[in-house]
Amino acid sequence: MASLLEPGSHRAAGVVDDDALVEALVRVEAAWLRVLGLPDELKAVEPPAAEVEAAGNPVLPLVKSLQAEGVHRGLTSQDVLDTALMLLAREAVTRVVGDLDRVADSLAGLASEHRASVMAGRTLTQYAVPVTFGLKAAQWLTGVLDARDALQAVTLPVQCGGAAGTLALVGELLPDPIAAVRALAAELDLVAPELSWHTRRTPVTRLGDALVETCDALGHLAGDVLLLGRPEVGEVRDTSAGGSSTMPHKENPVLSVLVRSAALQAPQLGAQLHLCAADSQDERSPGAWHAEWPALRRLLELTITASSQAADLVGGLEVNAEVMRRRVESVAADLVSERGTSSDPASYLGATDALIDLALARWRKS
Repeated sequence: MASLLEPGSHRAAGVVDDDALVEALVRVEAAWLRVLGLPDELKAVEPPAAEVEAAGNPVLPLVKSLQAEGVHRGLTSQDVLDTALMLLAREAVTRVVGDLDRVADSLAGLASEHRASVMAGRTLTQYAVPVTFGLKAAQWLTGVLDARDALQAVTLPVQCGGAAGTLALVGELLPDPIAAVRALAAELDLVAPELSWHTRRTPVTRLGDALVETCDALGHLAGDVLLLGRPEVGEVRDTSAGGSSTMPHKENPVLSVLVRSAALQAPQLGAQLHLCAADSQDERSPGAWHAEWPALRRLLELTITASSQAADLVGGLEVNAEVMRRRVESVAADLVSERGTSSDPASYLGATDALIDLALARWRKS
């Protein structure tokens, strides 16, 4: 459900919300029934909040409502919930990668179109040497491609270990419990792990790291757009143009602001996942596992939303190469001071063209 205090969260509707979670939980239970060779016709409704609290997680009250022969037999609640969250993560990653492709396509177009649009390079907030807007877009593009690669490298495994990771009851139900884990993974199109990961939370932290990296890349892009779009700079324009409740002249760069907001929230959520992983105890952990759920779901939702917003932002970005040119002319001496002689800033671009070509070549191969 979209939140009034999380603008844009409607973009992630139906991917990681409670309805999606219940559906994923039922899919896991049904897949396990097929592994056991039992009928898999299951229907469920969202369990009441009081029952979820009493059980400590949503799986137990959900299983009670299913009332099917053999349902949940050999599994533990963490097996079902962890696997369901991996299913949600897979859908979320698919959505994000699709939006990153849109961002990358737009950035590649900007890099190509503006490879010769000379602008003032800035370091530590001050004029440095000349660059081109094409190179700036190529830098953004490379960050987005890095993030996409990180997401596509993430492994999403099933969780299946039974009460304490031994598969003891599964071994009484089926002749080969390890084969049963592999069969469950195949049913759900997830990866079969070598061992259960009840308290070894690498799959979650690596997923979280890739999501944070994605928000980092998009936040860097949005931050640059915000700086370059200030009225006194005016080199680019975020055309999302939100209004002000009190100042009719304002056209606020809303999408840039929201993407930057996501990037500022994501690292803390990723850190929460690592904190939970470090504090996991025994064969199944009290509290740390539970604290992981809301952080992971929020991070998935945030990244879905930010990537969708970034695709719209970059797709509508206006670039004012003429303003860039005039500024370069006005501060030309500063921009070539490193060279030690006065010259045309456009003649002091180093390997800019070749660097843009490298980024574009990578994009074409992706």
